[in-house]
Amino acid sequence: MQRIAQFEKVSFEQFKNDWLKIYPDTEDVKAIYDNIKLPKRATKGSAGYDFYAPVDVTFDKGKSTLVPTGIRSKIDDGWVLSIYPRSGLGFKHRCQLDNTVGIIDSDYYGSSNEGHIMIKISCDAHDEGHSAVVNAGDGFAQGIFTQFGITVDDDANEVRDGGFGSTTK
Repeated sequence: MQRIAQFEKVSFEQFKNDWLKIYPDTEDVKAIYDNIKLPKRATKGSAGYDFYAPVDVTFDKGKSTLVPTGIRSKIDDGWVLSIYPRSGLGFKHRCQLDNTVGIIDSDYYGSSNEGHIMIKISCDAHDEGHSAVVNAGDGFAQGIFTQFGITVDDDANEVRDGGFGSTTK
């Protein structure tokens, strides 16, 4: 099996900045940061690396919830990390990523936000008032590394700097 990537935590400063933009009333961001778990595969046959909730997260019906994971990934050229919700969240609660599939390119690692992977999930449950709850430390998303190719006449030479939609800014 080819080894093409490595997960790391973003710096505490980056995590704190991103976290407080979304959850400004958080008192102990350092404790949250210290408890972040790097993504792992559940079994040797698993394709997906589980991303773990840094705190208890509630995905309310009809709402989007952005989760700063505190994680970044150094990825070899020619590979991409695709992010999906965990199957159980999809089947049981109709949770889905707001952008359908998250795409983490290899050059995202060097962005000014340190390549911080943020995962935004919506709950579209059939039951009224329904929500999905994920406990701190439990898996809520999964990432799968995939190799890709480029066209013979490709001439892309722009440099990425940022996350969601940064290549079209």
